[in-house]
Amino acid sequence: MKKIIISVLSATLLLAGCSSHDGQQSKKQSNNSVDTSKVKIKNYNQATSKLKIDNTKWKYDSKHKVYYQLKVSYVTKPQAKDVEKMGIYVPAAYFNGKKNNKGNYTVTVNKTNKVKGYTAKTAPIVYPVNTPGYAAQSAPESYSYSTISKYMKSGFIYVQAGLRGRSMSMGDQQSSKQKVDYEIGAPWGVTDLKAAVRYYRFNSNALPGNSTKVYTFGHSGGGAQSSIMGASGDSKLYYKYLKKIGAAMTDKDGKYISDKIDGAMAWCPITSLDQADAAYEWNMGQYSNSGKRKDNTFTGQLSTDLAASYGKYLNKLNLKDGNKQLTLKKSKNGEYTNGSYAKYMKKEIEKSATEFLNNTKFPYKQSNSQQAGMTMPSEGQKQNKKMPQMMGQQTSKTYKTMDDYLKSLNKKGKWITYNKKTKQAHITSLKDFAKYYKKPTKNVPAFDDLNKSQAENEVFGTSGNNSKLHFDKTVAQLLTKNKTEYSKLSGWKAKYAKAYKDDLTKKDALGSSIATRQNMYNPMYYLSDAYSGYGKSNVAKNWRIRTGIQQGDTSLNVETNLALALKQIVGKGHVDFKTVWDKQHTMAETSGDPETNFINWVKKVNKK
Repeated sequence: MKKIIISVLSATLLLAGCSSHDGQQSKKQSNNSVDTSKVKIKNYNQATSKLKIDNTKWKYDSKHKVYYQLKVSYVTKPQAKDVEKMGIYVPAAYFNGKKNNKGNYTVTVNKTNKVKGYTAKTAPIVYPVNTPGYAAQSAPESYSYSTISKYMKSGFIYVQAGLRGRSMSMGDQQSSKQKVDYEIGAPWGVTDLKAAVRYYRFNSNALPGNSTKVYTFGHSGGGAQSSIMGASGDSKLYYKYLKKIGAAMTDKDGKYISDKIDGAMAWCPITSLDQADAAYEWNMGQYSNSGKRKDNTFTGQLSTDLAASYGKYLNKLNLKDGNKQLTLKKSKNGEYTNGSYAKYMKKEIEKSATEFLNNTKFPYKQSNSQQAGMTMPSEGQKQNKKMPQMMGQQTSKTYKTMDDYLKSLNKKGKWITYNKKTKQAHITSLKDFAKYYKKPTKNVPAFDDLNKSQAENEVFGTSGNNSKLHFDKTVAQLLTKNKTEYSKLSGWKAKYAKAYKDDLTKKDALGSSIATRQNMYNPMYYLSDAYSGYGKSNVAKNWRIRTGIQQGDTSLNVETNLALALKQIVGKGHVDFKTVWDKQHTMAETSGDPETNFINWVKKVNKK
């Protein structure tokens, strides 16, 4: 029995923080929309003397020729004293060092030495964002060369900042209350990262590296926060949070310090959480009829309604493929599954499959283990809890020929073909792609769970009994508007609508609403003129995004929309985006290893 669309919200209700829009094509925005020369930081007494780095406390790895300093406090009023510190790792050639009577090294910047063509003035600076599920990133407490070796050999400066974030447990493993006396949800993780970048820039005269050439990189929630960092440069929404922790807002002369970065690397970013639930149902959920999406279940109907609401949202984004506007149109049954956007998504899927089939040598051994995060860049505090294993994990299998591989894909229904003459792959439809290949692995809603058991519920939590909160305005409105119809279906509980409505009124310690905090953690808020944040940040110039196309962790359209919006702002040549076939929620790459590919990308965009 086909689910019926009960209600599609009006377009004006779909975007938290969105501005009115007349449907005109968006104009290309400069990626420098905030004139930082005119920014004045008011009502802030910066403890400038406490922000100066102590260059008598450096340690030296003589074997590998690396200077490093750990436990550097990058703010003067830390809320999380054990977290808001960082480790700085520098190729020895960039310093002149002399051992002092405290067993450390006193250093000054060497302006002439080179490493791989870089000098202390030109070396790029990289910041890992190892925050799977928006978890905390520990500040390093001990030194390890192995995981920074490639960066040191490449002539990079490597900075690992401790960042606040949610606990490493999920679902029923989560405690109902936080065990810390400070807030860990949005926007504190990115606030800490911004503060760390600002600290390095404040001390740029005493430290090596080109502080304008900063690159962040992360996977999953870390990929999301790397994307947020890249999109939200110099956003005023962060000012009060930065001031609260005593960040470097101005230099010694009182001039504003920017937190704009030059580039962001994101693998499988779990982002755009304001519409992630609707996007998930549009891409995958609406084509499923099992589990929570069965007919005659309230969640099955909610899936259909969320998918329908996504069409209204998508059409407000004004996304374009070159000069062609991408939109969704209603199909015969009322679902938004037709239109230029749907055709574009189909083309992207076929492009991914084509690249894989054209470049894969058979026999092919399929190996696709789930990956919750990156290797720790140095030996920081060890987490007591492990991230639970994600759903949809595959076992390794070997295919002797391409035909064997395609036969396996089409085992339950033919949906993909490959023309050996044209060397092009084709799929029958987006529906079949989701039905046979990219299957939903999460319940409804996928991110703002009805029982607040997803990681993202903790991301928008505050403290104490409010450590996990609902945040999806679209879900809240559907539950209220359609409660009479939903109540006739199995699984409905009257408490759901009230729980969402109540949570959406909650504010954090600095008085920001769920909607504001959501905007701060949404790259599209800064990149699309459907939102009021458009043009109010300085967007990173360079982007590299990779996503495992088969993952059930998030929808393909969220990541695709991010890339499309970026191309309209920074230009197609500055956005390196690929969906990687036969990969799930991993640091997906079409070839090579993620670390080397990231380093080579930084070298490419940061010309010596």
